Amino acid sequence: MIDYLNLLFSEIYKILFLLVPVLVSVAMIVWLDRRVWAFVQKRRGPNVVGPFGLFQSLADALKYTFKEIIIPASANKAVFILAPIVTMTLALISWAVIPFSENFVLADINVGILYLFAVSSLGVYGIIMGGWASNSKYPFLGAIRSAAQMVSYEVSIGVIIINVLLCVGSLNLSDIVLAQKNLWFVIPLFPMFVIFFISALAETNRPPFDLPEAEAELVAGYQTEYSGMMYAMFWLGEYANILLMCAMGSILFLGGWLSPIDFFPFNMIPGPIWLIIKILFLFILFALVKATVPRYRYDQLMRLGWKIFLPFSLLYVVLTATFLLYFNLLPTN
Repeated sequence: MIDYLNLLFSEIYKILFLLVPVLVSVAMIVWLDRRVWAFVQKRRGPNVVGPFGLFQSLADALKYTFKEIIIPASANKAVFILAPIVTMTLALISWAVIPFSENFVLADINVGILYLFAVSSLGVYGIIMGGWASNSKYPFLGAIRSAAQMVSYEVSIGVIIINVLLCVGSLNLSDIVLAQKNLWFVIPLFPMFVIFFISALAETNRPPFDLPEAEAELVAGYQTEYSGMMYAMFWLGEYANILLMCAMGSILFLGGWLSPIDFFPFNMIPGPIWLIIKILFLFILFALVKATVPRYRYDQLMRLGWKIFLPFSLLYVVLTATFLLYFNLLPTN
C-alpha cells in the first residue's frame, strides 16, 4: 500500500512538474504574441502591468476568473459546460509524450507520435460540442468550419509525419530526436517542414486560417456564447495547442533538444533550453504570420489543403522512400 501511494505521489509530482510550466508558458506566449504583433505594426503592445507588461496575461486571466459565467437559456447546458473542459484537457494531456531531453519525458511510449496525432485530432470535438450546444447559428457555423478545416489539414500532417518515420524507423519521439544527431530533418525534408508549418497554422485556427472565428462574419465563432472562465479555458486550450504544434515541429524537423552545433559552449547548454529556444523561434514565426498575412477565403483554404498540400506530400513520401531504398539508407531496427 505504501509503495502504491509513493508511486501515485511521484506520478502526480511529475505531472504537476510538467503542467505548471506549460500553463505559465501559455500566459507568457500570449504576451509574446501581442508584443510581436505590436512590433510589426510599430506600436508598444502590452507594457503597463508589471515589467515590460509581462503580467498582462495574468491580469487578463484574473479578470476572466471573476467574471460571471452566463449560460444561454436555449443551450444544452451539460454539453455547453463540457466543451471548454474537453478542449483544455486534450490540449494539456498531449504534453505527456513530449521529450525535453533524453531522460526527461513523462511517458516515453513507443507510439508517441501516434498518441500526439490521435489526441490533437480529438481536439476538434470540444469545438463541435461548444458550437452545437450554444444553439445559435454563428457558433454552429464556426464549429462546422473548424471541424472541416482541422480534418482537412490533419490528413496532410499525417502524410508529412510518414516522411519523418521513413527516415527514423520508429514512432518513439526520443528516437526521432536522436536520429537527427548528424543531420536535422529540416534540411532533406525542407518542403515538408514548410507544409507542416502552414498546416499547423490551419490546424490550430491561427491567422491566415482563422475562419472559424472570422470576426467580420461569425462574431467570435464557436466561442460567441461563452463568457468568464469557460471562455478563458477555450483560449488556454488554443494556445496550448499552438505550443504543442511548435514542439512537434521542433522534434520532427529541428532536432528537438539537440544542440545545433556540437562543440563548446553550445553543447554545454542543457537539452530542455534548446527545445524551448526552438519552440519560441517557431512561435515567433506563427506570430509574424498573424501580423502580416491577410485571411484566406474558405474555398481557397480547402483547395490549398486537398489539391496542393496532400498530393505534394504524398509525392514526397514516394521520393523519400525511393531515395532511402536506392542509397540503402533505410533504418534497420
